[in-house]
Amino acid sequence: MKQNSFLETESLSTLMRKYSVPCVISLLTGALYNIVDQIFIANASYLGSYGNAANTVVFPLTVVALAIAVMLGDGCSTLMSISLGAGKAKDAKKAVGSAVVTTILSSLILTALYLIASDQLITFFGARVNDQTYALAKEYFFWITVGIPFYMFGQGLNPVIRADGNPKYAMAATLAGAFTNIILDPIMIYGLHWGMMGAAVATVIGQIVTAALTVRYLMHMKTIQLSRDALHVYSETMRRYVPLGMTSLLSQVSVVASMAAVNAMVSKYSQLDPVFSDPSLTQIPMAVIGIVMKFFQIVISAVVGTAAGCAPIAAYNTGAGRNDRARDLFTLLLKTETLIGLAALAVTELLPGQLIGLFGAGNESVYYTEFAMKAFRIYLSMIVLACVNKASFIYLQALGKAMLSTVISMIREVVFGVAFPIILPVFFGLNGILYSMPLADLITFVISVCAIVYIYRQLDSPAAAA
Repeated sequence: MKQNSFLETESLSTLMRKYSVPCVISLLTGALYNIVDQIFIANASYLGSYGNAANTVVFPLTVVALAIAVMLGDGCSTLMSISLGAGKAKDAKKAVGSAVVTTILSSLILTALYLIASDQLITFFGARVNDQTYALAKEYFFWITVGIPFYMFGQGLNPVIRADGNPKYAMAATLAGAFTNIILDPIMIYGLHWGMMGAAVATVIGQIVTAALTVRYLMHMKTIQLSRDALHVYSETMRRYVPLGMTSLLSQVSVVASMAAVNAMVSKYSQLDPVFSDPSLTQIPMAVIGIVMKFFQIVISAVVGTAAGCAPIAAYNTGAGRNDRARDLFTLLLKTETLIGLAALAVTELLPGQLIGLFGAGNESVYYTEFAMKAFRIYLSMIVLACVNKASFIYLQALGKAMLSTVISMIREVVFGVAFPIILPVFFGLNGILYSMPLADLITFVISVCAIVYIYRQLDSPAAAA
């Protein structure tokens, strides 16, 4: 008898709510880890935009850790769902056991690399914009690095909990860590006056809470029994699930590549700008771009959460030969993602002043607010298209079309996401960096439309479940 057979029979809208809502909340909570730090940092008078700029420098390096974790977790959960849909519980067990061990080993290796090359890494991501930003970035990065094993374990195994049929627990584990961080941030930043170290330590303690709850769940899974003998690196199993998570890895890593290009250009053209060339203002564009990216990260977390919540449903039904349900679910997903994008667009176009007000605008130069409002309105002007693009990439991955998904994602994030921030500022200065993102999303949408047509044709074909 197949496990999780309700995925083949229950209403798609009900399943989407059941799986996507907790997943959205989990990912939004994960995104809040960094943005909550940034809000408290921005409103601390002794940190301000310098601390915000330092946070922006370190953020891409946390995304690298997340990229590796979600590659293993998303790939494992997809293989787990496909295996359960095909009635192969043993394969699902091996996938989870292998993912647990591999996540731990990779997190320890990454932590060691970060500690060894910390100065070079933060310099590469723009910390040298001025001396104060560099000092704060170095302090923050050290303590964030200490927490990487806990962060990767909690984030990497969260999709496995959802695939096991318990998205509410996955959500609760992430929420518990985030609430811990929110409680500790003001205590450590304002009460103890620990500055960037306090913000980072609060984050790490929250990550430890999430990791501990994840371990607790893995010891009592519903669909499989994760015994000690399953905790091995099964090379054959890895060869099956790593490609399924490759899009998740590349989508995150390519974001890092884009951030590196953006940060480098912001650092360069801030020093050439008539206003921001002033040493007391040079860090402002870096801080603002970081804030805008964090808002975008929140929106994309909702988009990815919705799509990722649908992934085990789509994977199970394709494994069971129910392409009709996978097709109808995709239609429902596209409609939902479009609505998310429209809501986000309304906020960024109508309320940019209120958004930047959360990040200490009252304590900064008027140039801080002016540049932030322009950045929100231009940089995120094509956010609706970005939402549809991301949903299409993830759904292709859930259907086992990892290569196609990876290629399109790489075109968006690496080709457009890196090239445009480098080329456009040559002609438009700092404004060119702001134009780079909407242009990339617009061109990618044309490609995504072709992918969407392809998905529907595949799901209309009896052979689509391959």
